[in-house]
Parts: sequence; structure tokens; C-alpha cells
Amino acid sequence: MGLVIIFALVTLLSAYGAFSSLKNKNFLGLFFAVGTLAIFGFFTVMTVIHHGYPATH
Repeated sequence: MGLVIIFALVTLLSAYGAFSSLKNKNFLGLFFAVGTLAIFGFFTVMTVIHHGYPATH
């Protein structure tokens, strides 16, 4: 279940990258950051829905 954590971290970092590139008016960086955010955000949500949140045993 470490995959959910990795996807979530990549999603959070790409959100920060999108905000940072928008603030600096770097539109190519914004394009790739938003694309990464959309793809990995989708993967994160679908992995949590399909496999559930990582539980501790």
C-alpha cells in the first residue's frame, strides 16, 4: 500500500510546482505541473477508491 503514499506525495509536490510556476509566470512549467497534477491526482483518487486507505495492522 505504499503506492498510495507515493502517488499522494507526487500529487502534493506537483500542486506546489503548479502554484510556484504560476506565481513566477512560467507557463511551460505550469503546463507540465498541471498535467502531472491531473494524472497523478486521478491515480491517487482511484487507488484509494479501489484499494482503500493503507491500514495499519
